[in-house]
Amino acid sequence: MALLIALTDVPVRAEVPAIFRDADLALGEQLIRQHRCTECHAQKVGGDGSAMYRPLGRINTAGLLRGMVEQCNAALNLQMWPEEVTAVAAVLNRDHYRFKD
Repeated sequence: MALLIALTDVPVRAEVPAIFRDADLALGEQLIRQHRCTECHAQKVGGDGSAMYRPLGRINTAGLLRGMVEQCNAALNLQMWPEEVTAVAAVLNRDHYRFKD
């Protein structure tokens, strides 16, 4: 029984795309708050901004998602490092897109 409990405490990351496996999710969450991503998206699409995330839209792979975050980084001069861009994209994948590979 103890073995079973120990295994359930291990986070399952097998379904996370390879580009997001080592991403720092806490950092991604912090950067989303710091750069006010949700507020910007709400201004662009209205409401709470969640309409920006359309998994069946033009962002249909983990790589394209990361690329879109990099595009925001460059366009808004956020000056995020590559690992920070990946962290933000990983959080968006976890919370909205759920790409598995």
